[in-house]
Amino acid sequence: MYRKMSAKVFKLVLLCGLAVAAGCKTESQRAAGTGKQAGQDHNLPGIDCPLRKAGVDPSSLRPFADVEKYIAFLDRPDRAAWQKPDEVVKALALQGDETVVDLGAGSGYFSFRLAQAVPRGKVVAADLEPEMIRHIHHKAMVEGVTNLTPVIIKGDDPQVPGEADYVFVCDVLHHVQYRAGWLKKAASEMKPGARFVLIEFKEGKLPEGPPEAVKISRKQLVELVSEAGLRLEAEKADLLPYQVFLVFRKGA
Repeated sequence: MYRKMSAKVFKLVLLCGLAVAAGCKTESQRAAGTGKQAGQDHNLPGIDCPLRKAGVDPSSLRPFADVEKYIAFLDRPDRAAWQKPDEVVKALALQGDETVVDLGAGSGYFSFRLAQAVPRGKVVAADLEPEMIRHIHHKAMVEGVTNLTPVIIKGDDPQVPGEADYVFVCDVLHHVQYRAGWLKKAASEMKPGARFVLIEFKEGKLPEGPPEAVKISRKQLVELVSEAGLRLEAEKADLLPYQVFLVFRKGA
């Protein structure tokens, strides 16, 4: 995910949440126009602006063009070779009516695939960055995805909705500053029986992944999540070449 990231793109990652310009209402109108040109169904219900819901001033955000390189980096085709997003979603064995929370959704790389897997359920795409939430909102409107809700969350509270059946966290935990507290908060918000899916980069020299200094060992991952009150239920040890894939569950 981090390989060949230019200094300019890395700067965009760090500054993604800083203000410049653009508006949620304007982008929603553009989405509607784009959908019309692409032959989208305008009878689909609209999606409320998640920025205004959260009290974020959309005029203070960076324009789409300023973050499109980072979004393109996250969604680049060659990432699928090692991230295996379709295989990951399939491995969850979703029945189709679940509520799934994608914590740290970013560009929605997994969110939209998860939404396809739960046609009778819904996906909550949660992220700290308003620009990423704006992007997901815009894309969902353009593509007519009505079972996906983008939500802005705070850094110290995952804000897991009580009806969530799955909490999906991919390549995110190593970015969290206070991991123990963050995980305990997430676990406390989950309902009994809900699953917590955690994917993080393995230790060691790999062609993909963050710097070694920020990686979390498998042992530490299991300890952190277990101490938060969740039990390790399964591990997909052979699915991903560069990442640990763990599934935890909250007891009754």
